[in-house]
Amino acid sequence: MIKIIYMGTAQFSTTIFEKLYNDKHIEISTLFTQPDKKVGRKQILTAPHIKQFCKTNDIDIDIYQPTNPNDKRYIELIKDIKPDFIIVASYAKILSQEILDIAPCINLHTSILPKYRGASPIQTAILNNDKYTGTTAMYMAKGLDSGEILSTAYIKIEQKDDISSLFDKLSVVSADLILYVLKNFQTILPKKQQPSQATYCGKISKNDAIVSFDDSSKLFQKYKAYKFWPEIHTKNSLKIKSCDILDRNSLNKSGVILEISKDGITVGCKKGSIKIYQLQAPSKKAINATDYTRGKRLSRGDIFG
Repeated sequence: MIKIIYMGTAQFSTTIFEKLYNDKHIEISTLFTQPDKKVGRKQILTAPHIKQFCKTNDIDIDIYQPTNPNDKRYIELIKDIKPDFIIVASYAKILSQEILDIAPCINLHTSILPKYRGASPIQTAILNNDKYTGTTAMYMAKGLDSGEILSTAYIKIEQKDDISSLFDKLSVVSADLILYVLKNFQTILPKKQQPSQATYCGKISKNDAIVSFDDSSKLFQKYKAYKFWPEIHTKNSLKIKSCDILDRNSLNKSGVILEISKDGITVGCKKGSIKIYQLQAPSKKAINATDYTRGKRLSRGDIFG
């Protein structure tokens, strides 16, 4: 039996947790996750996805939610548990060297390292229109995603994939990958990363999701990358909730309304065009794009946004 401490927070980590929990060769002794947080306009105190999953499925496991997992009492707790491994997936907390020295600490990072070290590898892969992405199982180290690589799993990025579908696919791939690593750990030879090949991607801000109508391909890649958060929007904070690319090569005036139909509006870019189905103005509900243009008295030939 392989005894592990699992550290994770988001839905991505829940899928991996479930796979490990249901494996007869794995014992998850303890779960570390982030503290409950106030969510939404009403600021309702909400548990992390993985904690909700455990409660919903009556999983009897010790759950800790430290603001600082590097506090001495948690370090002593981890030492007392004596895990064979510490598995980290979408935990969003930095672990001290003292914790990393307790047991092999393996992180699942959603990129093909050393490419896309940092906070937004999946979004960056979409923005760059990459053909492949994947998950890397690596030793956690002091540097940012710089630890030795234990194994990597690859998946093809389909044209229809967006941030949600890739998160789902990568969570399944990551669950299989960590099981493979744990069960074959003694025979795996860690591989050092080449720093000269490393690329980085930072945290996403709302400003990153501002779009212009210059290139339909780039706009649509942004839509797919930021569909979950923060959602693409014009410089006037008008959110484009749903859209599709129509063509990539036509030449148009930036933001010109080319057509208005029952299900949405066609907007031209300097290069290409898109069809917008749903929009949301600040502090308003999302509505059909056609209804929005009627309310603003916009017609074919007018400039949108």
